[in-house]
Amino acid sequence: MNKKIWIALAVVVALVFWGIGSRNGMATSDQEVKASWANVQSAYQRRADLIPNLVKTVQGVANFEKSTLTAVIQARASATQMKLDAKDLSPENLQKYQAAQSSLGGALSRLMVVAENYPQLKATESFAELQSQLEGTENRIKEERDRYNESVKNFNSLIVTFPGNLMASFSGFVEKGFFQAEAGSDKAPEVNFDEKK
Repeated sequence: MNKKIWIALAVVVALVFWGIGSRNGMATSDQEVKASWANVQSAYQRRADLIPNLVKTVQGVANFEKSTLTAVIQARASATQMKLDAKDLSPENLQKYQAAQSSLGGALSRLMVVAENYPQLKATESFAELQSQLEGTENRIKEERDRYNESVKNFNSLIVTFPGNLMASFSGFVEKGFFQAEAGSDKAPEVNFDEKK
């Protein structure tokens, strides 16, 4: 009789330690996702912080297309208003956040294309410096997004595989969303040299 009690007690103790270890592993992985998310937001904030200086530099050029500048300013306002807490990184919420950031990226791309038509703008040192900083920031954003996706992959794997999924459902851990390629990014852009400027 005593032997059965000891065996049952050993099984209970083993399950408790497994549960604690499993829960702690999920919590640690969740913190890694949150840290990665903070780095993504920091990189996007760096881009948003560069835009006012870029806009001021471009505004100094006579006859620059105001609609392009307006689009950049509005896209920046929209992107910076879209806040996403690390606790709400569901695929749907991340998709909305990514759409707001993509809109800003598209507006910046159009600004750079239009800037090509203004040699006096391209010749200014401040524009060249800002353009270089934006390129570096875009690279940083890509790196941070990749790191974020890697930490999400590790976290999601931990909470969806058996027996971790049992502890995850009990502890309230849910899958996090990934950054994904933008729609249409799998197709090469059309280049038309016959277009009039």
